[in-house]
Amino acid sequence: MSARKPPRPKNLTSMKMLGKQLGTARRAAGHTQTALADLVLVDEETIASIEQGRRTLKPDLATLLDEVLETKGMLAAGVANLPDIDQFPMWAELYVEHEREAIALSWYDALVVPGLLQTEPYARALLSGRVPAYDSDELETKVAARVGRREILGRKVPPTLSFVVWEPALLMPTGGRETHLDQLRLLRGCAELPCLSLQILPLSRTSHAGDAGPFTLLETPDHQHLAYTESQRGSQWVSDANEVSILARKYAMLRTQALTIEDTRSLLDRLLGEL
Repeated sequence: MSARKPPRPKNLTSMKMLGKQLGTARRAAGHTQTALADLVLVDEETIASIEQGRRTLKPDLATLLDEVLETKGMLAAGVANLPDIDQFPMWAELYVEHEREAIALSWYDALVVPGLLQTEPYARALLSGRVPAYDSDELETKVAARVGRREILGRKVPPTLSFVVWEPALLMPTGGRETHLDQLRLLRGCAELPCLSLQILPLSRTSHAGDAGPFTLLETPDHQHLAYTESQRGSQWVSDANEVSILARKYAMLRTQALTIEDTRSLLDRLLGEL
């Protein structure tokens, strides 16, 4: 019988980021992994494992490495502030970073309200329904991270935001009646923001350009155009110009197939009046 694998650390992304910081500092100081291991009296494999995020950096070793690499307490601070649970998995970390800095975001979603527009109860209901379930600590971390992303909407100079949402996302009573109502009210309020365009793609459409699934288009501050697609078991970045162009053309078509901004507001008003 094969040995059972140890459970995957719930802060693996943070461990890998701290490991990258160690590797960068080591190279800047001109040391190989072997040479650094000799200086701090550990095995070369220990240094390699920490840099790859496979082993936790201990506080005493972090302090010693800061002294040898002259990193002014950076590694020790990283260890002291290492979260028990990552806010985002590794595949989403880059997306969140780009989302935070984007000057323009165009988002199509089909079955749920886009993450940037979710209320706390709605986000909690969605994340609570995950299979397999998150444990309580992990759930709280992910809910806080999801809701925290909404700070983008309140910036002094917010990005240009465009959302096309398929109508079923508004009809499903996720979390129950009150949660559903609160979510619709938030969407109605967001629909009035000057930086934001919200359009609903109606169920009456016999076909639409987004039937292959949700995706997001981003423009970075240096005007790089990227896309992000989602599926049941993972997500991926799209940086190839041809592929980004295809998704941009899909989004342009979706905007023509969706209700106008004014008709979307009217639909939200009607749904709120019926509940």
